[in-house]
Amino acid sequence: MSKSIINCCFLLIVLCSQAQTEKTAAANDSIVYKKKYGVRLGVDLSKPLIGAYNADFTGYEMVADHRLRRDLFVAGELGYVEKTSQEDTFRFSTRGSYLSAGVNLNAYKNWLEMDNELYFGFRYGFSRFSQTLEEYSIFQRGVSIDGKTAAYFESATEQASKNFDQQYAHWASFVLGLKVETFKNLYLGASVNFNKLIHVSRIDNFKNLYIPGFGKVYVTNTGISFNYTLSYRIPLYQK
Repeated sequence: MSKSIINCCFLLIVLCSQAQTEKTAAANDSIVYKKKYGVRLGVDLSKPLIGAYNADFTGYEMVADHRLRRDLFVAGELGYVEKTSQEDTFRFSTRGSYLSAGVNLNAYKNWLEMDNELYFGFRYGFSRFSQTLEEYSIFQRGVSIDGKTAAYFESATEQASKNFDQQYAHWASFVLGLKVETFKNLYLGASVNFNKLIHVSRIDNFKNLYIPGFGKVYVTNTGISFNYTLSYRIPLYQK
């Protein structure tokens, strides 16, 4: 009899505990944690680091976004770049500013009060810049001797310093990125932009091979750019 009573009590305790656990889980599932809304401002850390190790590069970039809905953000970047590029037969310098704006959609499902992002998005970009042709090489063919052409002479380098001002470019970008909240309202992030030129100004006898904000221009009029950001959200309200 005692054994039966103990077993019944134990079973009753187990059933009550299970019911309480299920009730707590259901209550937690029904809780909707509020998200922080506000302007998030930051800087790109990669460009100053590149400039510290590369004397031919100087640049900075500011980033910003604002939450419109729980997983939808309006975002943008503003920056300035000075860069000297060396190609096979010429060297040129680029300087100018750029602006890009668009939206991010967060695809990461946060637990509880986490506020991390794994997002994709789109941007429209615009840049106003100038190019300077610093120098170029001239390859000269050898003279013909007995019907045969001798080897090429050594190339001659000409100093040019020719300026092409008031250049501009428009492009569209597909963005992949992430942001992690390391401390309260402080975020580390990284993103890569896959860019496609819409329009770029043309120069006689010279092609824009590098565009601020767009990066190096490939044969297909595409480019890739990236950033590593540190940003802080100014919390305005929660909902």
